[in-house]
Amino acid sequence: MSGHSKWATIKHKKGALDAKRGKIFTRLIKEITIAAKAGGGDPDGNPRLRTAILAAKAENMPAENIKRAIQRGTGELEGVNYEEITFEGYGPGGVAIIVEVLTDNRNRTVSEIRHAFSKNGGNLGESGSVRFMFSKKGVIAVEKSAATEEQLMDIVLEYGGEDLNDEGDTWEILTDPAAYEAVLAAVKAAGIPTVMSEVTMIASTYTKLEGPAANQMIRLLEALEDFDDTQNVYSNFDMDAEQMEQVAG
Repeated sequence: MSGHSKWATIKHKKGALDAKRGKIFTRLIKEITIAAKAGGGDPDGNPRLRTAILAAKAENMPAENIKRAIQRGTGELEGVNYEEITFEGYGPGGVAIIVEVLTDNRNRTVSEIRHAFSKNGGNLGESGSVRFMFSKKGVIAVEKSAATEEQLMDIVLEYGGEDLNDEGDTWEILTDPAAYEAVLAAVKAAGIPTVMSEVTMIASTYTKLEGPAANQMIRLLEALEDFDDTQNVYSNFDMDAEQMEQVAG
């Protein structure tokens, strides 16, 4: 499993995301709004909106909040105009990083992101400098105790998943984004709880970090994720799970 996936799984386990539920709702509402604006308010014909709604429901967002976010996107309700910006750069040890933001103030956002990189041992790169290293995938993590390899492999094969990986104390299912909803629904229908599930960017190669560089990388991730305009942060770092647990703690 990539360091990014480990990091996401650890945060879910520790409840770090629950402690920031207000911020999560804000990010999800922004994504729903921009998805509805770009592709219309009907989730059946708008895959990006459908995925955003699925993520919102996973966080127990009230249906009324979802409805209003869609209406702001389609123009039925007045709302803020957000601009999508993607930053690419490097962290400690040359780790590749992608940061996706939705902002109503480009200058402020560029300044804040640049500051977060420079303060934590990283630097911004040119557009296209690291994106070629990543591809979009659905990731579903399941505790080893919750399901057998055979159970999950049956679901992967039947519902169009790509791979099933043994990641120590968890199984990790990888899917094409188009198959993500069907595979996740099948896992849930089988009564199997998930530790983490999302459509994310997976790197083709990884950079292993240790010691101070690993700690600095986690601080950079936290700084980027804590910025209000940030929607997603992807990276190709890897580190020992034990050290990540200690830093996350």
